[in-house]
Amino acid sequence: MLTALENGVKGDKWYSLMDKVYALDHLRQAFIRVKDNRGAAGVDHQTIPMFESHLETNLEPLSASLKDGSYRPQAVRRVWIPKPGGKEKRPLGIPTVRDRVVESALRQVMEPIFERDFAEHSYGFRPPRGTKDAWRRVDQLLKAGHRYVVDADLKSYFDTIPHGPLLVRVATKISDGKVLNLIEAFLKQAVMDRLSQWTPAGGTPQGAVVSPLLSNIYLDPLDHQMAGLGYEMVRGTPMTLS
Repeated sequence: MLTALENGVKGDKWYSLMDKVYALDHLRQAFIRVKDNRGAAGVDHQTIPMFESHLETNLEPLSASLKDGSYRPQAVRRVWIPKPGGKEKRPLGIPTVRDRVVESALRQVMEPIFERDFAEHSYGFRPPRGTKDAWRRVDQLLKAGHRYVVDADLKSYFDTIPHGPLLVRVATKISDGKVLNLIEAFLKQAVMDRLSQWTPAGGTPQGAVVSPLLSNIYLDPLDHQMAGLGYEMVRGTPMTLS
């Protein structure tokens, strides 16, 4: 895969990726990432230490279900957390540890494919970029003589991304039907807020491992359009550039 990323693939599309997602070694690496990020239990009340205590017993059937197509994500547990600097709250989705492992494996496969073509001025949720990199670019632009700044925020962005156009964007580079179906399953997994449960018609849950990458994939055409028009844009997360 690394060689193909370097040399390119036929038609710039990837046709076989699911075997990399369900590979046991890959799932083990994905669990390490989930463990490093910590986080609470999902709707099944299974914590990271509980999952780790029977790691191989959990990963082997998970790999098998991804391979044969029987895997289905569980509901996302929704909690409400305060927004910085105000009294408003924003929703945070907490998938089960099992689903976070799969999402992490999926992201590890997808991210290098899309990263190589993301716009230079995009800083949000991108390895190894961060807050300081975005602010350094702003400082460079100010020192270069730019004086006018337009500060724009997409309200409830994660919750309002339309599923159809997002999947079309993903399909411009990925033609593996099993991977596309897996992404769609994550987009449509149920949300549980206390005693209420529903299936979202749009959006991707804040808190889900794969959501930051999907959010960047959807905005990538805007990034390139702005650059093509000659605008110096620095795009980050609201917490990064507010």
